[in-house]
Amino acid sequence: MPKESGRKVVATNRKAFHDYAVLDTYEAGIALMGTEVKSLRAGRASLIDGYAVFYNDELWLEGIHISEYSQGSWTNHAARRRRKLLLHREELTKISQKIKESGFTLVPLQLYFLNGRAKVELAVARGKRDYDKRQTLREKQDNREALRAMREKNLGA
Repeated sequence: MPKESGRKVVATNRKAFHDYAVLDTYEAGIALMGTEVKSLRAGRASLIDGYAVFYNDELWLEGIHISEYSQGSWTNHAARRRRKLLLHREELTKISQKIKESGFTLVPLQLYFLNGRAKVELAVARGKRDYDKRQTLREKQDNREALRAMREKNLGA
């Protein structure tokens, strides 16, 4: 059987771009159990309430939901357990220095397989206020209207 290649996205956190201003992104590996990998390959994961936190100089991913594997037995995993993230020490120190500043958090953006290995894309982000969210929605709507007007003008000419 040929080895898997390329990037296969399992789950995305679209709400993160609405709730947070993303400043920097990192790619991290995840330490998973066998049934978690099988469940991820079936596409059964959710990142909506996920976040990453430091415990004893290690980075852990909490709050993500990976459904139990349907054909699993007593060896099945807990759906919302804490999962260890695998990063280089230099990256961990950079992230921890950024997170120590007030208002910053680590949010998972995507969960995917890269060449057969489970990865998560983490973002160092700052929470948006309500007026920031309204402003970004207004900008998107203005851009859509401008593109629509330009398209109508080009089609009419």
